[in-house]
Amino acid sequence: MNIYAGMKHFKDLNDEIRNCTDKDIIIDNCIGQRYIGSGLRDKNIVINGTPGNALGSYLDGCTVRVYGNTQEATGDTMNSGTIYIHGSSGDATGYAMRGGKIFIEKDAGYRTGIHIKAYKEHKPAIVIGGSAGSFLGEYQAGGTIVVLGLNTNSKTPVGRFCGTGMHGGKIFIRCDELPFDLPVQISAKKADKSDIDEILPLIDEYCEEFNFDKNIIFTKDFYVLTADTKNPYKQLYTRN
Repeated sequence: MNIYAGMKHFKDLNDEIRNCTDKDIIIDNCIGQRYIGSGLRDKNIVINGTPGNALGSYLDGCTVRVYGNTQEATGDTMNSGTIYIHGSSGDATGYAMRGGKIFIEKDAGYRTGIHIKAYKEHKPAIVIGGSAGSFLGEYQAGGTIVVLGLNTNSKTPVGRFCGTGMHGGKIFIRCDELPFDLPVQISAKKADKSDIDEILPLIDEYCEEFNFDKNIIFTKDFYVLTADTKNPYKQLYTRN
C-alpha cells in the first residue's frame, strides 16, 4: 500500500497505517507526522521524508526504513524490530529501548541510548555511522551502542559526558582518542578480537544496508566502554 502523507494529521495517518491489511507500506512526502509505527508488529514500512517524534515507539517487530532524517525519540521504548535511518537522527534516539536494533547512517543527537536495557534474549543495539552528541549512553543498563565515527573530522566522535550513570551494557567507539571526560565508573580499553567479533554482525548489517565498504571501518581501532562497578550510585546514598 502507498500512502501520501503530505498535510495529513498524524492521528489520521497512523489510523490508516494501523488499519491497513497489507504487510508492506510505503509512506511518501512525510513531513513531521509523529508516532509512525508506534506499537506495531509484522509490517515493513518505508518512509520517504522526515517523520516526527517517537517514530517506532514501542515497536514490536516491524522493519522501518527512513529515507531522510528522523526527529527526537526514535525507537522510544521499542521491544523488537529494526529501524534503518538513511540520514541522521535527533535527540534521545533509542530512549529506554529494551530490544531490537536501530541503524543510523550518519549522526545522532544528544542522549542517544539513554536508559537502554537488556533482558534475557532481548539485547538492544544502536549503530551510529557518524558522530553522537553529548550524554551518549546516559544511564545505560544493557545492550550495545556502536559509534563508527565515519566522515567526521574529530578524533573523538562523541560529545561530552559519554556514559554518565552507565551501569550495564557496552559502548564501542571507533576513534583515535577516547573522550577526555569519561566518568569514573567507566572502564575503557582497546577492543580485542573477541570484542570485535561481538559487534561484527552489527557492522556487517550496517555496511549491507548503507552500501558501505567494511574494510574502511577497520582502518581505525575500536575502544569498548563498560561499567566497572556493581553499584555506581553507592556514593550518592547516605546509607549504604
